[in-house]
Amino acid sequence: MSKSIPKNNCDETGGKLMPVVNFNNCGAKEDCVAVCPYDLFEMRPITVADKVKLNLKGKIKTFFDKRKAYLTDSSRCHACGACVQACPEGAIKLMKAV
Repeated sequence: MSKSIPKNNCDETGGKLMPVVNFNNCGAKEDCVAVCPYDLFEMRPITVADKVKLNLKGKIKTFFDKRKAYLTDSSRCHACGACVQACPEGAIKLMKAV
């Protein structure tokens, strides 16, 4: 996949919205990693703290692939929404940064 997102789809300043990954839905397909023009995502093994929060669906998904999509630096997000559109599991949403 290409990392070229039209500039008019992105917030110029960034940091107003941030992607939030629902680990119960994340299937570690890596589409978010491929499309993010700001390299905000990486696949890595789920942490113990995140694993205990999973519901049954999340535990089953994690049994087959122990990795999840983690953010490297959400403050660099420019809200283009490419990750939301690319995720086949619907596991990513953009939310107001706190």
